[in-house]
Amino acid sequence: MVHDSPDNPDDRARKAPPAAASDTPPERLAGPDVDPAAAGGDDEDDALLPDILEESGAVGEGPLATGHEAIERAVRLAPTSPGVYRMLNANADVLYVGKAKNVKKRLSSYARQSAPLPARILRMIAATVTVEIVSTTTETEALLLEANLIKQLRPRFNVQLRDDKSFPYILITGDHWAPQILKHRGAQTRPGRYFGPFASAGAVNRTITALQRAFLIRSCTDSFFESRTRPCLLHQIRRCAGPCTREIDFGGYSTLVREASDFLSGKSHAVKQELAGEMEKASNELEFERAALYRDRLAALSAIQSQQGINPRTVEEADVFAIHQEGGFSCVEVFFFRTGQNWGNRAYFPRAEKSFTPEEVLGSFLAQFYDDKPPPRNILLSHDIEESELLANALSIKAGHKVEVTAPKRGEKKELVTHALTNAREALGRKLADTATQSRLLEAMAATLSLPHVPKRIEVYDNSHIQGTNAVGAMIVAGPDGFVKNQYRKFNIKSEGITPGDDFAMMREVLERRFKRLINPPEDAASKAKDDDFPQWPDLVIIDGGRGQLNAVREIFANLGLTQVSLMSVAKGPDRDAGRETLFMPEREAIKLEPRDPVLYFIQRLRDEAHRFVIGSHRKLRKKDIREAGLQEIPGIGPSRKRALLHHFGTLKEIERASIADLGKVPGVSAESARRIFEYFHPQPG
Repeated sequence: MVHDSPDNPDDRARKAPPAAASDTPPERLAGPDVDPAAAGGDDEDDALLPDILEESGAVGEGPLATGHEAIERAVRLAPTSPGVYRMLNANADVLYVGKAKNVKKRLSSYARQSAPLPARILRMIAATVTVEIVSTTTETEALLLEANLIKQLRPRFNVQLRDDKSFPYILITGDHWAPQILKHRGAQTRPGRYFGPFASAGAVNRTITALQRAFLIRSCTDSFFESRTRPCLLHQIRRCAGPCTREIDFGGYSTLVREASDFLSGKSHAVKQELAGEMEKASNELEFERAALYRDRLAALSAIQSQQGINPRTVEEADVFAIHQEGGFSCVEVFFFRTGQNWGNRAYFPRAEKSFTPEEVLGSFLAQFYDDKPPPRNILLSHDIEESELLANALSIKAGHKVEVTAPKRGEKKELVTHALTNAREALGRKLADTATQSRLLEAMAATLSLPHVPKRIEVYDNSHIQGTNAVGAMIVAGPDGFVKNQYRKFNIKSEGITPGDDFAMMREVLERRFKRLINPPEDAASKAKDDDFPQWPDLVIIDGGRGQLNAVREIFANLGLTQVSLMSVAKGPDRDAGRETLFMPEREAIKLEPRDPVLYFIQRLRDEAHRFVIGSHRKLRKKDIREAGLQEIPGIGPSRKRALLHHFGTLKEIERASIADLGKVPGVSAESARRIFEYFHPQPG
């Protein structure tokens, strides 16, 4: 889907839409103590498999009659108009969110004690103490509100879309004479043309790289662009036309931008024909170097289309959804087709009880999926859902154009759905196999380390600093489904009394901040944590170090009164060789595992992941510190001049390279200030 954003840059803040309702897990360590940034940035990992919600076992605190009585009270006051209802238990936790064209009639169906209902519904009724109702004008509004509330409240008995990360787009900017191509997430407030959505950041990055080779459009920031005096490396390797130093004129660069926009808009055949014609013309004129350039551009376009795999012939714009169920789990595979091109696919593993049918899971999934995403004109499904017409009407109103929701039975659309269904089946099979392997590793670890039970949550801690500066601690988390990156945390070391380089004191601060928050959680987190899929308390804590680090952490845990968490430290082998590590646990002799032991490999992976994450966090902090402090330490350079210098040159390195004359051209920088800045970076000996 292509979007044009003509907004005036000055109006961006005023026109930016309000932030969408957060779906952040309540256990997230938000607040001033913890920076919740996770590693990987734009890394796109498959969603974890949710816990299976068993059909047996009592959830309610009272008999079924108590729930029926609560629902009967709600029926007496319920409207006969459309609306959304919420069933709550004795702790005011939302159990279920539903919608109805006639709320009174729908609730009455739950209140009838003689009605044959599934075990899942009976358990929900038994747990219900109160019912809350919100009236809406239409059933369409009720559908949209229901989807929004399910994503916010995460009710126990609803199907839940557990991964609703926004999708990336490609943006060709429209607020500069030499447009830039870049990856974009979030509100589309910057002027330009948006192409997407793409299934992952990796798909966008690969496409942008190929587009740079094909159309030579710049990817640098405006500040970097304005500060150039000679072409950068991208121009040298033929991935940029070099508009910054006028290696190409305005007309020529505009033609490249138009061709790129046409290609992303679905006119790929016309663009390739035009390039082929130019290549043949250059060859006939014996300009073989120019002909070779067109040849390379054509090859880059072919590479984009070959990476896209299946490309439809008759379907211009559609999202394809296919669901496969196995072993009590569901996998929904989504393919994105825009302008006749395949822009990637992604697998989701929604949380749902085993009793839900594929149609029920898919119907609830779709409403939540498009809660914060623009729908295309066609939505193709592997199964017929009960409320496809209602969903189509709701999405049409939201999108401002007609949206069709169908389960095709023949033709190319059916082929696309079949292809997606095959991918869903394979994705769920891979995920189940990976989960089984991880489970075996955790079981082997529990047996090897004599843990009281198989760990469901493992936390690994590490610190990083350079001579005590930019000190940062980090925690990574692993569980039955592998690394849980949305649970990663980094801790900026804040204690002023810590001696630079004191690893013990840094670890003490990190662990105290982490576990004091668990012992005394915020009220909102404490009330919701019980419904979370992943445990908040670790079963095993691993730290990098030897017996000394282990004893220091034991003392910290003793002061906090922690007794239920197993503890282990991992000491590097001689000469820091992997495979010769020593494991230390309280009240036990040192443990040495065989170099080829799978449990040792697993522990090494955990430690290395923590090290990777903390080093990355430290480098970001150090880079920011150097960028800011490098200018602040110069006498007479305050925030305004610092900001002006960075806007003009882009980076601290470019400021360091600048001459006194170049520095003096920056608004607000006098000749004396320019001399001072130059002498700061180029001190004279003696």
